[in-house]
Amino acid sequence: MILIWIALALAIGVPVALAATSEQLAWRGPVYVLSGFAGIVALALVLVQPLLIGGYLPPLSAYRGRRAHHWIGGALVLAVVIHVAGLWITSPPDMIDALTYASPTPFSPFGVTAMWAIFIVALLASLRRRLELRPRTWRFIHMPLAIVIVAGSVVHCLLIEGTMETVSKVALCVLVLAVTAKVMIDLQVWRKRRALRGESGARQ
Repeated sequence: MILIWIALALAIGVPVALAATSEQLAWRGPVYVLSGFAGIVALALVLVQPLLIGGYLPPLSAYRGRRAHHWIGGALVLAVVIHVAGLWITSPPDMIDALTYASPTPFSPFGVTAMWAIFIVALLASLRRRLELRPRTWRFIHMPLAIVIVAGSVVHCLLIEGTMETVSKVALCVLVLAVTAKVMIDLQVWRKRRALRGESGARQ
C-alpha cells in the first residue's frame, strides 16, 4: 500500500524538483515561473485522476476515490486556469494566437485542445444532476474527453522545450499514458464481467 504512494510521490516530485533547478528559471519572471509550474502540476493531476477512479490508491474506498476524483478535477481546472492566465499576463499576443489555433508553435494546439476538454468535463460534471445524465451516458461522454485530455496534455508537454528535465518529463508522460490505458482496460473488462453475470443470473 505504501509503495504505490511512494512511487506516485517520486513520479511527481522528481520532475517538479528537477524543473525547480532549471537554469532557464533565472531568465523568467515570477508570473511566468508560476504559470509553468502550474502546468507541471496539471500534468501530475492528470496522472492522479485515473489512479483514483481505478481504485489503485489504497486505503481509499471506491466511494472516497470517486469523491477525491471530483475534487482533484476541480484542482486540475484551477491549475490550468493559473497556467493560462500566467501566460496571458506575460504575453497576450502569444496566448491569443494559441487560443485561436493560429500559433506557429507545434505544442500550442495540443495544449489548448486538452484545456477545452478539461473545461467541458468540469462543466458537465457540475451539471450532471441537472442534466440527469445516467452513468452509462456519462461514461460515453467522459471517456473520449478523458482520452483527449491525456493525449493532448502529454503531446503538449513533450513538445515543449522548457524548464522540465527531459528524462523525468518523458517518464512522467509515459506513466500518464500507461496508467490511463490500464484503468480504461480494467474498467471495460469489469463492466463486461458484470454484464455477463447479470445475463447469467437472469437466465437462472
